[in-house]
Amino acid sequence: MRVVIAEDAALFREGLVRLLQDRGHQVCAAVADGDALLAAATEHRPDVAVVDIRMPPTHTDEGLRAALELRRRRPETGVLVLSQHIETRYAARLLEGNAAGVGYLLKDRVADVAEFADALARVAAGGTALDPEVVGHLLGAGRHARGLAALTPREREVLSLMAEGRSNAGIAATLVISAGAVEKHVASIFGKLGLPPAEGDNRRVLAVLRFLRS
Repeated sequence: MRVVIAEDAALFREGLVRLLQDRGHQVCAAVADGDALLAAATEHRPDVAVVDIRMPPTHTDEGLRAALELRRRRPETGVLVLSQHIETRYAARLLEGNAAGVGYLLKDRVADVAEFADALARVAAGGTALDPEVVGHLLGAGRHARGLAALTPREREVLSLMAEGRSNAGIAATLVISAGAVEKHVASIFGKLGLPPAEGDNRRVLAVLRFLRS
């Protein structure tokens, strides 16, 4: 993969560079602010960008605003937000419209390098990768969305895992249930949220987005 990194903490930034290079990826640029991220993305046209939230000059939301602008300019570039903070409003904006190629992970909860690398590859390929804690906040923020009230607790668990980017097999392994049971839960979720089969639509992504639009 061709990767651009935007992270103002020098040691963490260099650690990410080394980690990705050791796995055979090309780090096209490693920058420390949002403007430099946008310039690097324009110059290098990466497959995916890893972006921190709080960067200079104000250390508030520059990274997320730059990520949103990057999505607007280059929707084909995956964006993986990697931060210590959960910003529900911005996370929802990143995911709305087209959630393909978006991820949001928390630094202090990334305990396995292989899982991080897998999440990055999934985002670069047009998938999603959301930390369970981020999903929990989003589900809480969207609990009154149309149709969500009808979901059972188990269906909410399945929807949460879908939002993390898990496949049916991954959901089955996590919840220790059969693949057939997962398929039934997913079908029920689609039904309750009013998402019939349609060519060109990813119903898994649309289901996750439903609670973000409340």
